[in-house]
Amino acid sequence: MAQLIDGKKISQEIKDELRDKVASLQQQGIEGALAVIQVGNDPASSVYVRNKKRACEYIGIRSESYELPEETTEEELLALIETLNEDPKVNGILCQLPVPAHMDENKIIRTISPEKDVDGFHTQNVGALVVGQQGFVSCTPAGVIQLLKRSGIEIAGKNCVVVGRSNIVGKPMALLMLKENATVTICHSRTADLKAVCKQADILIVAVGKPKMITAEYVKEGATVIDVGIHRQEDGKLCGDVDFDQVEPVAGAITPVPGGVGPMTIAMLMNNCVEAMTR
Repeated sequence: MAQLIDGKKISQEIKDELRDKVASLQQQGIEGALAVIQVGNDPASSVYVRNKKRACEYIGIRSESYELPEETTEEELLALIETLNEDPKVNGILCQLPVPAHMDENKIIRTISPEKDVDGFHTQNVGALVVGQQGFVSCTPAGVIQLLKRSGIEIAGKNCVVVGRSNIVGKPMALLMLKENATVTICHSRTADLKAVCKQADILIVAVGKPKMITAEYVKEGATVIDVGIHRQEDGKLCGDVDFDQVEPVAGAITPVPGGVGPMTIAMLMNNCVEAMTR
């Protein structure tokens, strides 16, 4: 039986630690506020935004909500971001992605001040990660590092394979694993013999966006498998990029979906918000 890596439990531990930290900052007169912007009413985005607000409430920081209609112009959105950049009461700014098709996602990310970019998407923060300087780190990869460390899984010296090369997960994930002294391989749609490459991994991190793509023949006996994907199946149940039922008997440790990486993303967003308060 593989060790089940419990993201719900670990994310709760992190939020409890952050709640204590916020209380002690408030005693020093330091308050925190996260501004959350949502354009349009995409149902999945609405769920994420609601969860972020709840997490803010739990750890004791204020959340400001800006729910804009779908037809909001890019100029109006950028003007709001600039206003929030200038507001000393706001420590963190988050624009829920995706935005409507008539908006330039990269332009929006670039407009958020790097000091308030708690998502860790701004090129300045990504660049800081590349050269090992201080900056905000993308929440999902940061959450994976905490899952591994708090589950007692050794990273240094291990072979790590990251499947997926997105700017939000794959690339920062590889950099963080490198920072923790793993030997890292990044795979993608053009990788030759993906199964053979994955099978060499001591730690396999999958962020590919295809339901149940990774089956037992991709996984080395005893490997740690981290599943970043989340999909709703036809029967309404959730699944990840990894075929859990197939892989679990082979793996040494594995994250479930739901209840693995998902809760960690919000916990690490809260961590970035608290860090923004202390800077």
